[in-house]
Amino acid sequence: MGLLLGLDKGVVMRQAKFSITQSQIEFLNQYKQYGFKDKSSVVRLALQQLQEKLEREELKKSADLYAEVYAEDADLRELTEAAITGWPE
Repeated sequence: MGLLLGLDKGVVMRQAKFSITQSQIEFLNQYKQYGFKDKSSVVRLALQQLQEKLEREELKKSADLYAEVYAEDADLRELTEAAITGWPE
């Protein structure tokens, strides 16, 4: 995990105050055991991974919506087929 921490270089860091549970504090206190340089690195990586996961989910929802529209719209399917006619396979 520690290798992923290079993502912070060149980024201006800001401080934030928030509350966490006792078990989360205990987990953060083990940051060295997981290869992190400090507790903040653990939190930044967790937030980055959550952000990427949520963005992927939104992208999938959007793709699913486009697929649904395409499946229900015969004119759109015809237009698409006409546009790709003659393209190499």
